[in-house]
Amino acid sequence: MLASDISAVSRRPLGRSGLSAAPIGLGCWAIGGHFTLDGKPDGWGEIDDEQSIRAIHLGLESGASLIDTADAYGTGHSEEVIGRALSGRRGDAIIATKFGYTYDRAARALVGTDVSRAYIEQACLASLERLATDYIDLYQIHVGELSDDQADAAGETLEQLAEKGAIRFWGWSTDNAAAAKRMVKFPHFVAVQQELNVFTDGPDMLAMCEGNHLASLNRSPLAMGFLTGKFNPQTRLPLGDVRAAGHSWVRFFEDGRPRADYLDRLARVRELLQSGGRTLAQGALGWILARSPNTFPVPGFKTEAQVRENLAALEKGPLPAATMAEINALLANGADHR
Repeated sequence: MLASDISAVSRRPLGRSGLSAAPIGLGCWAIGGHFTLDGKPDGWGEIDDEQSIRAIHLGLESGASLIDTADAYGTGHSEEVIGRALSGRRGDAIIATKFGYTYDRAARALVGTDVSRAYIEQACLASLERLATDYIDLYQIHVGELSDDQADAAGETLEQLAEKGAIRFWGWSTDNAAAAKRMVKFPHFVAVQQELNVFTDGPDMLAMCEGNHLASLNRSPLAMGFLTGKFNPQTRLPLGDVRAAGHSWVRFFEDGRPRADYLDRLARVRELLQSGGRTLAQGALGWILARSPNTFPVPGFKTEAQVRENLAALEKGPLPAATMAEINALLANGADHR
């Protein structure tokens, strides 16, 4: 896809915000580079900032305006790279970033969580500076589980930031549909970020988003790269890669190796995902586009080639209903449901 294709890209409403975007965005975790969580690597290995910027520019020129990041990614580095990439073209992008993990920038380490009023205001100012902008389009709570009191207090603070113009709208990165539904009472709450991919469905959250006119941003749309098909039983990822670091929440890999049960699930649906001339990654993104009209997968990238391949899924479109039904039947006994 080239700049001339921008007008041909179908757009989806970003929840009840009044904004709209191409339904595949740019996920910017990997371009943050190295950082740690619980003393273990939480990044994706080596990066090249100039290549990251070229890849973002390619995404913008191809019609992808939704850019999703977090202050946690590289403890601010991802935001800084995005700020550089958007110099002179801020209006081309919808910036979605997140807050809630506290960090030591010098050590490039996440050290805790904080969603207090004072911290949210401080974190927002820091993100605005790194992103080189005076407003954030979608400011998301990054901590997935909060008490009702914490959530309400955060919501009140975020509403005030929206009224001041520091942010336009806000959302929550969580897989707890009941908790997210409580936030609908806040007028600037427009989006949830949920894990969603061929292996991990989220029917309750999708139904809640559809019923309340919220956008569903989708993290891990390619199951941390598993659904690109580039892994086999002999694959061993380096220790500096989050997928080899030993985090309990990394389900698709174990000790840096792709799990055999997920390799088996992928083998079952590989041909269906590749229907219509799609690559595996494009089929996996097409599955998400077909899963709900509210979805916005935000696949990660390091290179221009990855951005080009991911966004070409827009040309292929959502998977047909019959293909979705076949995939569902083949995975019915092994799919993860939330």
